[in-house]
Amino acid sequence: MSTKPVRRPTEDAAITAASRSPRQLPPAEAILADLVVAQHAGDRHGVRLCAALLVRKAGA
Repeated sequence: MSTKPVRRPTEDAAITAASRSPRQLPPAEAILADLVVAQHAGDRHGVRLCAALLVRKAGA
């Protein structure tokens, strides 16, 4: 049985298009506010997303 990854040309095209221009991040205050809302709502995915955005915003 082969374990080759499945080619996804639309995914490749989307990644290529997204990497052409950097996306602006929202202000850190807005990300922090969304992080607090996600924590209160119990949204683990939202918490991880906001944390990753904050790390990118900090330049790490």
